[in-house]
Amino acid sequence: MSVIPSVNLEDFVSGDPERKKKFVKEIGAAFEDIGFVALSGHFLSDELVENLYSEIKKFFALPQDVKEKYEIEGIGGQRGYTSFGKESAKGRKEGDLKEFWHFGQYVDDDPKLEAEYPDNVEVEELPKFNEVGKETYQMLEKTAKYVLRALALHLDLEETYFDEYIKNGNSILRPIHYPPITEEPKNAVRAAAHGDINLITLLMGAHGKGLQVQNHKGEWVDAIARPDQLMINVGDMLSRLTNNKLKSTIHQVVNPPRELWGTSRYSIPFFMHPISEMPLNCLDNCVDEDHPKQFADTTAGEFLHERLIELGLVKK
Repeated sequence: MSVIPSVNLEDFVSGDPERKKKFVKEIGAAFEDIGFVALSGHFLSDELVENLYSEIKKFFALPQDVKEKYEIEGIGGQRGYTSFGKESAKGRKEGDLKEFWHFGQYVDDDPKLEAEYPDNVEVEELPKFNEVGKETYQMLEKTAKYVLRALALHLDLEETYFDEYIKNGNSILRPIHYPPITEEPKNAVRAAAHGDINLITLLMGAHGKGLQVQNHKGEWVDAIARPDQLMINVGDMLSRLTNNKLKSTIHQVVNPPRELWGTSRYSIPFFMHPISEMPLNCLDNCVDEDHPKQFADTTAGEFLHERLIELGLVKK
């Protein structure tokens, strides 16, 4: 496959059984083949997207010493600011050429999880920053819930199979700033080739060249969405759960051509995570003689912890 398929979430929520079935078929086929789709018809308004970009550009333009006030020790970067070059892809020594922020879950009616998750970090210099971040987080979470409902139907599960696991899930909204490149990068790229850890990722800001997806032949395919689309991909948790029926595809963000080195790039992924207790044991209906079980039983919490150590964000 050399292009990323497009789907429209309005088909799924239309109330028309044929349109709903069409959406399930299209997204299921795309995720079995290349693991990525470009999705329109989501719950983000143009105004909200504009406000979010405005706020995150203001944040990343703050003086470095101000941003570093929001880099919280001891929580593996789960909330607040992570400075340039701190994160590296699994198996790489070089830090990625980016800085980022994390918004986490706004827990609803669950004191145990409220105690388990770190608090969101308030940016006092920007009064609207946290309010806009929270609204975006919740609209992306709502979009992700319907995408997972479609995937549950594709996998012959109850439509609401994922609902109990993603309510108050450990999801992360990550505005990323890739600053201008000022000198020849030494073996480093904006984001080295990697698979995502989570169930699914919803990406805002894949409008220009840079994001590339590896297809089954090992070829790198440009993944470019329209301004009204989100790029959505399968993460490693969903791949494990489905015994690799749904593909967690390797992707990267390459450095721009030299004439664009002086420009910043912004992108905003939403990493949809379930609660830690969710079992990631391969689903029975994804295992058969032709598709033997590929992964050991684990939980989402155990798997996440293991991967954060590999990424250098949590010390053993």
